[in-house]
Amino acid sequence: MRYALLPVLVLATLFAQKQADTKPLAEPAAVNPQSVPDKNNLLGLPPLPIPANNPQTPDKIALGDKLFHDKRFSVDGTVSCSKCHDDKQAFTDGLPVSVGHHGLTGTRNAPTVLNAAFNQSQFWDGREPDLEGQAKQPLINPVEHGLADHKQVLEIIRTDPDYLATFQSVFDVSAKKLTINHVAKAIASFERTLVAGNSPFDRYYFNGKTDAMTDAQIRGFELFVGQGRCVSCHTIEQDHALFTDNRFHNIGVGINQIQQDIPRLTQAFLEAKNKGGQVDTMVLTDKKSSELGRFAVTDELSQIGAFKTPTLRNVELTAPYMHDGSLKTLKEVMVHYNNGGVDKADERVNDFLSGGIRPLNLTDPQLNDLVAFMKALTSSWSGSKYANPIPTQAAN
Repeated sequence: MRYALLPVLVLATLFAQKQADTKPLAEPAAVNPQSVPDKNNLLGLPPLPIPANNPQTPDKIALGDKLFHDKRFSVDGTVSCSKCHDDKQAFTDGLPVSVGHHGLTGTRNAPTVLNAAFNQSQFWDGREPDLEGQAKQPLINPVEHGLADHKQVLEIIRTDPDYLATFQSVFDVSAKKLTINHVAKAIASFERTLVAGNSPFDRYYFNGKTDAMTDAQIRGFELFVGQGRCVSCHTIEQDHALFTDNRFHNIGVGINQIQQDIPRLTQAFLEAKNKGGQVDTMVLTDKKSSELGRFAVTDELSQIGAFKTPTLRNVELTAPYMHDGSLKTLKEVMVHYNNGGVDKADERVNDFLSGGIRPLNLTDPQLNDLVAFMKALTSSWSGSKYANPIPTQAAN
């Protein structure tokens, strides 16, 4: 027996995994082109959920934009939210793992903020349920903004007359009653404007424009929903496509290199959590702990090495890939999946691999077609910003 956790994990995984339906989707829908104008950049997206306790307003969005780009909210005055989520880089940073204050590096790749408003959870391990919760964590993470506590953020705001006046106007709150929750709500409101649909795929599939994608992209789409089985996790609905199932899967990235350490790591991690250790701090300051994935949040053995399915929208613009930024190109990603969860075909898969990951037996030209299809998911640009500044769909 390799180690005691394995039999338990295998059983848990078998019961936890649900095989997705991989039948080919219908042909592109015939839709009146005037019903969803291309220029609004929302084609292919569902209604945007807006929390009832944080409605969108122009002034709140503008405040959130300012907060998002303010470098003062860091221990050395060099790190804003936009450092890792750069407007000019599709709201990522182009690095394998992000760089925080004083050049410190974490363990995870910065996911794009584009369409993050549709996520059912935030961060690679889903440790926060919404954008409001997500916005508060990096500020006090020791390798990101590095502040000791949220009080430092509030102190900066309270000494800035413009901020004070705006918070008073937006939230009807005085300096003394201002909290980090107000800050988080403003940032989240801005982030909810960063939505991007209207890709060539959207025009092809939802608007019925058969010439919107190239022949290679159409072949890639057929593989995506067929032999490649990509749609199992990167889902497409009949009237919209977020290209994520919002679930967590072990696909053989990162975890492959630390299999022998799993029994020790899981025990040590649980002990640290029981003593008050913060998940966000532990996973961003220790590479091996980071590879535990969703397990770090849920303590469930079946989720060791599992990370959230990222959206594929605008994926052409967000290299490098995976939670650790270990795959540099889309072709490398395709090869990894084609090999069944390993970078090289002769490598051993990890014992915690999700059940749906297995060799695909695709040829090199087919892999190239899949890469071509990924490029059909790039949205139309509108300068460095995206359309729909004030979504109005309320969440229940």
